[in-house]
Formats: sequence, structure tokens, C-alpha cells
Amino acid sequence: MNDFVLPETRYALSGDVNIAYQVMGSGPVDIIMVPGFASHVEFLHELAGYTAFLRRLSTFARVVTFDKRGQGLSDRISGAPSLEQRMDDVRAVMDDVGSQRAVVIGFSEGAAMSVLFAATYPDRAIQLVLFGGFAAAFSFRGKDLEERIAQVVKAWGTGELMKSVVPSQAINQDAINQLAKFERLSASPGAVRTIALLNAQIDIRPILPAVQVPTLVLHRRTDARVPIEVGRYLAAQIPNAKFIEYPDGDHAFWTGNTDALLGDIEEFVTGHRDNSSAELERILATVLFTDIVDSTRSAAAMGDQAWRRSLDSHDQLAKQMIDKHRGILVKNTGDGILATFDGPGRAVRCALAFGTAAQQIGLPLRAGLHTGEIEIRGRDIGGVAVHAAARVMAKSQSSEVLVSRVVTDLVAGAGLKFAERGSHELKGLPGRWDLFAASA
Repeated sequence: MNDFVLPETRYALSGDVNIAYQVMGSGPVDIIMVPGFASHVEFLHELAGYTAFLRRLSTFARVVTFDKRGQGLSDRISGAPSLEQRMDDVRAVMDDVGSQRAVVIGFSEGAAMSVLFAATYPDRAIQLVLFGGFAAAFSFRGKDLEERIAQVVKAWGTGELMKSVVPSQAINQDAINQLAKFERLSASPGAVRTIALLNAQIDIRPILPAVQVPTLVLHRRTDARVPIEVGRYLAAQIPNAKFIEYPDGDHAFWTGNTDALLGDIEEFVTGHRDNSSAELERILATVLFTDIVDSTRSAAAMGDQAWRRSLDSHDQLAKQMIDKHRGILVKNTGDGILATFDGPGRAVRCALAFGTAAQQIGLPLRAGLHTGEIEIRGRDIGGVAVHAAARVMAKSQSSEVLVSRVVTDLVAGAGLKFAERGSHELKGLPGRWDLFAASA
């Protein structure tokens, strides 16, 4: 039982190739997100900020994401897909979700195909939005092409390429490890080499004047992957295109201060800007509650001063563990903590590590986790997901990390183990909830 789950992955048949896609929201307009060099529709939700970005778009549109053929969860193929085949895949996904016309948003490498699609099928593209895009593959040109591609292939799976996509996380080793996994899940080194060789031939500059649909070009001045001049050229060559540049930020659209970016997209698509939704007052998060077992008895046995020192050590440990796992400490609850995480895998690992560390200083913990939509209330949080996590913790035993079923579903394949703890009624919440004890 849960109040919000991540979108289900479905498949559309494009010729004889299955294209993986997801749908979020049910707004009056459709948005098709065309990915860049790497994609994985499910694992991308593990990257900080990605799900929140799509959730904001889904407040005014039905948002469709997909993996290109040969990448992510789509069918693997021999060779690399041409721009024409990639366009076929977009049409196949649109047909599968029943979308006659859509706003096409192309990111990075996906911008070229998006331009070609809009120019070729103006009856299916309502508007065109390009972020961090380019018309010609400037980064893979010249005599050293083979050598540069070889370097990319050799480093693939280490997170090295993604450092230039998300340089704001370049010194965060946990984030780099996560980006390295994203690379490996997105494509194999051999596939990356084939795709890079094909991308080196991309040049849609002659097509730009043929774009007739309303176009918005967005680019960050500090984009370390695609220079701002490339974005300016793109906008200058598309008739009547609107160009907006932002003073700072990464190449990845979901990182940094996204409020202005999301507001500009919403205003372009709908004609107005919803400033209340720009504050992202409701977001998806994994909520963690912990509690010191038998705290009242321990306090009485230890005395006030010794207990205070133990609580100070507990609070310091909590902050260290939460920071290490990229969480947010919402508040201390006297003899426990409330924290949120943008990735359920990190939340579970934090709870396990915190429990082990607290046990070593003589403070056994119990913990409960649930993933769902929360309400941001200043420095506090609220919503059904918060109540659910608290109720899950209440069912936990000493030194146990208990999670709801939605958490186990979201971390499948992450190397965590779970033991069934039965089906329970949780006070104040409808239905019965399947609970599981986590272990590393």
C-alpha cells in the first residue's frame, strides 16, 4: 500500500525493436522527452533531482520518457540507430500512448533528432524545446576522432564522462559511483563506441531553417559539455526561436536551480507560469524514522548527564550518516530522527549503517522507511508518506530496519536483501501493508 509509486516501464514496438518508456502525469498536453547520449528510464530516478523535475512537468502535462533503441531497457541492437530510426521510435511511443501531437523536448544529443522530427512531422510536434543541444557533433570531429572515442570507451562505466555532465557532483564520490553505474546500465562499451562514431556524423545545420513549429532553446552559460555558443547558434538558425540562457548550472537538466528552467518551459507550453508549483511543495522522497530502543529505561539507568552525552553522540552519528548518504536531516525527535532521501537505496543503506554505528556505542535502534509523496512545510515535512514511515518504524524490532513494499520494489537489483515480516494494519492508514526487514 502506498500513496505514490514511480511510473511503470512499458514497451512500444518500433518495427521489430521494443522501446522502453514511462509515463508520468495526465495533463492536457503531452511532452515527449528525448534523451541525450545515455539513458535508463528506471535508474535515472535514482539520480538526485531527476524525479522531482519530471514531477513538476507532470503538474501541467503528461510526460513521456523513453530509452533509445540499443540503450537502457530498450532492445539491444547491432550497430547504432540512425536519426531516421530514432524518429520512428518516437512515433512508435507516441502511438502506443495514444498521443497524436506532443511538445518535443530534446536534451543534448537528443536535440538534433528532435529538430529533425519537428521539421519532418510538424503535424505531430506542437512545440519544440531544446536544452543543452547542438546541431553538429562538434566534440567528436577532427583527425583525433578515433583516439578521443577510444578514451571515452576506455573510461566508460567509471563515471568519468558523467563528470562533465554533472560537474557540480565531481568531488562527491558517492555521486560519481552512482553515475558510473548509470553509464554501465545505459550501454556497453562496444555500444558506446558505435554510437559515438555515428554521432560524430550528426550535422542538421541545413535543416534548422525548415523548422516551423514554435521553438524554445535553453542553455546554461557554464555548461561544461556543450558550449553556450553552440546553443546560441542553434537558436539563431531556427526561425523565430526564443533563446534563454542561464548564468550557471550543469549540462544535466535536473541538477542545480531548476525553478527558472521549469518555469520557462511551463510558460512556453501553457502560456502561464505557476509560481506555487515552482516551489516544489510536494515531492517524492524516501522517509526514514529511527528510534532508540528502551530509551526511557536507559535514561533512568544511566542518569541525566550520561544519557545526555549518549544522545549527543547519537545525534552526531545521525548527522554524519545522513550527510554521507546524501539525505536531509529534517529534525531530531528526542530519542530518534526524521530524515528524507531522494533515493530509496541510499535511505536503506543509511539506516543500516546508522543502526550498526549506534549499536557500537550501546544505543540499539529500530528504523522504518517508506517512499511516497511528501509536503514541504518550511523546515518540516508532512503527508501520508511521513505517517506511513512512522507506522512502519513502530512495527520494527530492536536493531531492525523495516521497510514497506514500495521500497523493496524501487531498490530491486541494488544488492540489498529483504526478509518478509508479514502483512500488517498500520494505525490510521487504509488496507494492509506488506513489511520487510532489510539487510546488506
